[in-house]
Amino acid sequence: MKQRYERIYVNVDITFDCTGYMYPKKIIWSDGRCFEIEDIRDFRPASALGSDYTGDCYTVVIRGEEKLLFFEKTHSVFASSFGRWFVERPVSA
Repeated sequence: MKQRYERIYVNVDITFDCTGYMYPKKIIWSDGRCFEIEDIRDFRPASALGSDYTGDCYTVVIRGEEKLLFFEKTHSVFASSFGRWFVERPVSA
């Protein structure tokens, strides 16, 4: 049986380089906890993981551990709505 996950939407501080690439710097949970991203190990389309997600997946290092951070691109009519970030949490059966 395939493990199921739920999306947990989070705030992410990011920077852009001069070519327009986006780099996540820290994750901020809704309760205010903040986790610095120490390194970005990988970046790929989220669909490359075998998921049905649209957007991108970053493999990041937080407190020495690799985690997956997803950027879900929105298809909004509002130019200021570019997308949103989430992490996955396993759903217990």
